[in-house]
Amino acid sequence: MKEFWNQRYAEKTFAYGKLPNQFFKQELDKLQQGSILLPAEGEGRNAVYAAKKGWEVEAFDFSESAKNKSIELAKNQEVSISYEVANAMDFTTDRTFDVIGLIYAHFPSDIRSKVNQHLIQFLKPKGFVIFEAFSKEQLGKPSGGPKKLEMLFSKKDILNEFKGLDFKILSECNIHLKEGKYHKGEASVIRFVGQKL
Repeated sequence: MKEFWNQRYAEKTFAYGKLPNQFFKQELDKLQQGSILLPAEGEGRNAVYAAKKGWEVEAFDFSESAKNKSIELAKNQEVSISYEVANAMDFTTDRTFDVIGLIYAHFPSDIRSKVNQHLIQFLKPKGFVIFEAFSKEQLGKPSGGPKKLEMLFSKKDILNEFKGLDFKILSECNIHLKEGKYHKGEASVIRFVGQKL
């Protein structure tokens, strides 16, 4: 899996574009700037957007190619981000964050719930999670996402895997994706904003 992502992110073009995810942008813009953690951040489009808006950004991904693309993008946009190469379950920090952004972070089904609970520990009380990922209705659609049903999300999955959050928004909706080469067309997604109790 790591080799797959390293190859994808080694391509010259940005796999999912250079612009931030629209739901992430919309919800982040409502919040007062602070610190943000972006797990599985890929090529840095959301990290760089947050940094341009004045957020203190820490990001990670298990792909070295992703980090290289992110640092390049941040440099070109004249912002600074902290980015490390790490597996989600191995990621650790002594910091806590005002926001965690999980944008298309589809972890393997056998560890996904553990990963999500592991990450929530780095969120400050009253901090927010901004989340968007493909729903189970996405299976078979050509617009992107995992090809395994168990890696896709239902609302029930969200409620089970993100215990300890007060959900301000939790919706499943159909959208038209225009995010680079690999997220393109009609798609079914789950979105939420949750505040840590």
